[in-house]
Amino acid sequence: MKVQAAVMYGVDQPLRVEELDLAEPGPGEVRLRMGAAGVCHSDYHVISGQAGHDLPVVLGHEGAGTITGLGDGVDGLEIGDHVVLSWIPYCGACFFCKNAQTHLCQAYKTPLWDGTMLDGTCRFSNAQGPVRHLSMLACWAETVIVPHVSCVKIDKAVPFEIAALLGCAVTTGVGAALNRAKVAKGDKVAVIGAGGVGLSIIMGAKLAGARQIIAVDASPQAETKARALGATHFIDAKQDVGAAIHSLTEYGADHVFEAVGKRALQRAAIEYCRPGGQVIFVGMDANDATIDLPSTGITRAEITVTGSIFGSCCTTRDFKTYGQHFLGGDLPVDQLIGRRYRLPEINTAISDMLAGKAGRGVIVFD
Repeated sequence: MKVQAAVMYGVDQPLRVEELDLAEPGPGEVRLRMGAAGVCHSDYHVISGQAGHDLPVVLGHEGAGTITGLGDGVDGLEIGDHVVLSWIPYCGACFFCKNAQTHLCQAYKTPLWDGTMLDGTCRFSNAQGPVRHLSMLACWAETVIVPHVSCVKIDKAVPFEIAALLGCAVTTGVGAALNRAKVAKGDKVAVIGAGGVGLSIIMGAKLAGARQIIAVDASPQAETKARALGATHFIDAKQDVGAAIHSLTEYGADHVFEAVGKRALQRAAIEYCRPGGQVIFVGMDANDATIDLPSTGITRAEITVTGSIFGSCCTTRDFKTYGQHFLGGDLPVDQLIGRRYRLPEINTAISDMLAGKAGRGVIVFD
């Protein structure tokens, strides 16, 4: 079949929305009509060349849609099901899966990085040959083929644009607060960066009952969204952030989240943390990124420095749980959305994200 998709052909070049050929789903695969897809900074890591991905590739890794076709051997899914797509599927049988760390499963690492299906081949193609699928998903296309292990069925009452954001930003942020940091009622939280992930951390901290939630961002436009989603304070990053946080918290925050992925901010986060507290790196920098740590200061203050990938989540549990929290009114994911676009506007959507416009951008297909 013929489908429209946003294809990357070169580093730092605009994406081309064009018609591709899409093969039928193979064994263990699902055809999905996309309902919505998020615009995430991790996609830009590919565009900028930071990720070093093979080209050409259809981008997009945060999405949801309706199953329209099933390959042989697919169990537990039916045509018409609404699913959220997971960019880190898990096998259920390895060491990590057996020890409740499905988000660290390594079973599908090779095709995920290569941009192929599980069998090492592609389902998209054009006159020049195969076109790769980012994270085995390629959400910036009208219709996609994905492995069934990447699909998590969700309540049809959850709108596609909400379900799409569960596939990355919301789960990454909310899960970092609930699963990794285990924010508790009455805690003091600082969040560096109020983009899609940072705002989701704020929602997670509020859901956990944090007493103070301090948002830090370089864009004053971010304050309105941050406060609407649960921030009790907002600090302009151009101020003396450390002094402001210590003034608000006395000793520093119990939990400091870095949600941007910049080395200078990761290093600064340690200064914002109270003795005995923890710093959680959530934003992603380059694969070879390193920072200098004040090791003696960390030891004396007993500060824990850790990371959180994909909200330390179990997708089959957390996608559904967060969807129910949205339907129940205590996880206002709809307020996270800042802009909506159609697929031909994808380059505008990326530019708006890089300009720091508030909230998450979403591509809508229906």
